[in-house]
Amino acid sequence: MSGHAPDPQKLEAFMHKMVGDMGAIMSGALILLGDHLGIFKSMAEIGKPVTSGELAAKTGLSERYLREWLAAMAAGGYVGCDPKNGRFWLDPEQAAVLSDDMLPTYMAGGLEVAASAYIDEPKIANAFRTGKGVGWHEHHACLFRGTERFFRPGYRANLIGTWLPSLTGVTDMLKKGAKVGDVGCGHGASTIIMAEAFPNSQFVGFDYHDASIRRARELAAEAGLKNATFEVAKAQDFKGDGFDLIACFDCLHDMGDPVGAARRIKSALKPGGKLMLVEPFANDELADNLNPIGRLFYAASTMICTPASLSQEVGLGLGAQAGQKRLTEVLKEGGFSNVRRATETPFNLILEAT
Repeated sequence: MSGHAPDPQKLEAFMHKMVGDMGAIMSGALILLGDHLGIFKSMAEIGKPVTSGELAAKTGLSERYLREWLAAMAAGGYVGCDPKNGRFWLDPEQAAVLSDDMLPTYMAGGLEVAASAYIDEPKIANAFRTGKGVGWHEHHACLFRGTERFFRPGYRANLIGTWLPSLTGVTDMLKKGAKVGDVGCGHGASTIIMAEAFPNSQFVGFDYHDASIRRARELAAEAGLKNATFEVAKAQDFKGDGFDLIACFDCLHDMGDPVGAARRIKSALKPGGKLMLVEPFANDELADNLNPIGRLFYAASTMICTPASLSQEVGLGLGAQAGQKRLTEVLKEGGFSNVRRATETPFNLILEAT
């Protein structure tokens, strides 16, 4: 197909798409600026249209830089604008996505994940040439922060009220008191959310990345939690047995040996214990994932998830769009007999395995 002369109309349309995508990519850096400098938050607090000068007075930032930033954000549809009077504002919808990290709709923090992809592109390029992997720990630190900030709002919105209740009998068990493991916990956002909601239960988070475990311990201490601890350990050989529930949040597909991880999790559960597997939403067929969410997850999988898996023993390379059928095969090979879809969101599949 590439040997044929391009259709002029299709070429023009594709070039327009590229310009739009390039503008979105550049806007990502500006969204990060707005997030890190508190500009979106300040605009939300003001709650009415402002000039760049008024916003400078509120934030203490340079008016000239803010003037250019606001124009770029308005051109991309990230802030509202009245060009006649030079005033800018956040619509309620824009504020919900960009200004408040306590809301489930907040997404600005996830741009740090995108930033890490650009920073680490030379490492991934080398992996393409050699077929070798790039470990999670080899990425820039903004990946670790961005992952927590991207997933935490969804966990906070869904984990206690929807996901855990979708598992048979688990919420009542946690209220009474249970032993829970969180394998691949990262900065511990999921562990901390559960520990805060169920003070009678004991939670332990495991992750091979020692820097993430240090951060998880800091966050748990800041929250004043006495029922959450964190240990550096791989999913295939973490210590402890007799768990009532073990959870894996958006991490099984990153593992080189997810079958071995499933086998270790199964052996660590007490009789009747359950695994809650939370994975990025994906359909089983490629054609059904060619959509905006699939676009995001396939990109992340190319730059982060698949290289992480290929850097480890076995190197199965599941990828972030494995889908329920493939995940079920992995869990059953690891010793689980029953796997069902407990619930889902546009971004996550939640599987229950026993």
